[in-house]
Amino acid sequence: MKYIFEVRIKEGHTAEEYARAWVRASELIQRAPGARGTELHRKIGDPDTLIAIASWDSKAQRDAMESRHDAEIAEIIRSAAPFVEIHPLGEFEDPEWVVRPSSNRRFDD
Repeated sequence: MKYIFEVRIKEGHTAEEYARAWVRASELIQRAPGARGTELHRKIGDPDTLIAIASWDSKAQRDAMESRHDAEIAEIIRSAAPFVEIHPLGEFEDPEWVVRPSSNRRFDD
């Protein structure tokens, strides 16, 4: 499953400030069972709007991670709160079938 949220950087701050905190928190969160990685993207034409995508094996595993209080993660999130607005976009199921091209394959392979 994917957990997706939008991040808006407040005036006077930068996406890089948030990204530093996001990486620190993500590195800790990714130790949880079922965590499959995170991505942070800038919106085209609006560098102060980001989208974060966290991938999990299941919603239950993400919910279990959320239910455990981790003081270090909470402090990182608290430290970033003054310069961002976070808007959860939702939880999405992984598609049943995903096709990704291989960068080493030719069309006629």
